[in-house]
Amino acid sequence: MNHGPLIFLGAFLTFASAWLGLVFFPNQQLKDLQPQAVEGSAMVNPRPYTARELAGRDVYVAEGCSYCHTQQVRGGEYNADLQRGWGPRRSDPQDYVHDNPVLLGTMRTGPDLVNVGARFTGEAGTRWHYLHLFNPQRVSPGSTMAPFRFLFETRKVVGEPAADALRFPADWTAADGAPEAGHEVVPTDRARALVAYLAALDRTYEIAKK
Repeated sequence: MNHGPLIFLGAFLTFASAWLGLVFFPNQQLKDLQPQAVEGSAMVNPRPYTARELAGRDVYVAEGCSYCHTQQVRGGEYNADLQRGWGPRRSDPQDYVHDNPVLLGTMRTGPDLVNVGARFTGEAGTRWHYLHLFNPQRVSPGSTMAPFRFLFETRKVVGEPAADALRFPADWTAADGAPEAGHEVVPTDRARALVAYLAALDRTYEIAKK
């Protein structure tokens, strides 16, 4: 007996049901999501990315950051995401209305980043990101992250130092990447855009009850 048609039909139904359950029905449920208006203001959550932040998102994708970092805080009793301080609540589909594609990630070689912009804020946070990208092990001992020194430029200081030149701790040496006297390390445009994107990752707002 020729079982070919039955095998084909079974395989087709298997893939069709998987596509319906994992792609079609979720898309139907989520396709109409819109940013959440902030009562009493013209703001929305999450706010749209700026042009620089979108450029930084492209750098994030190009450099493979999503291979080692997730952007999703899980809830429930079988993980410790909330206890780790990665967010005040579990992630919600609302958080990703401006993300295409969504960079959920699959591995946590490094910490989750969906709220990294809330953990490192202001000028101090920006400078932390620069130093961390330049030499992760000196900033976070034990880190397995590769350095991204190619996102920075070492140059001779002419006139006043650049406003965003890296400020190296006093105990950093040339082996750590600290420049020689009269020189400075400055972020490239790609580094500035990447850090702007990381600073924009803040999904700590409250989600309206559905």
